Amino acid sequence: MPIDTDDLSQKTFRAIMVEAEKFNHDLTLQFGLLSYECEDEKDFIVKSKQLIHEMLKFNHAEIDEMFLGDPPAKKDFHQVLRKMLGNIEKL
Repeated sequence: MPIDTDDLSQKTFRAIMVEAEKFNHDLTLQFGLLSYECEDEKDFIVKSKQLIHEMLKFNHAEIDEMFLGDPPAKKDFHQVLRKMLGNIEKL
């Protein structure tokens, strides 16, 4: 059965969801949707890491689409993704 972000520990929720939300709600939505594809918290962490690595390869059009036509600077986007990866490594 898929999990919801409410099922995550506070530590994992802060490391991924809160960090994403501090940057942009549209980024948070991507990880919220991802949770519905995960069986447990460990699966969510692994898949979040994979998603972040995919996002780091996004071109301008993909970033634009994800942020609904109001994309952040690619440098800022990459910075928050790397911060999230660092948070995940600390889990």
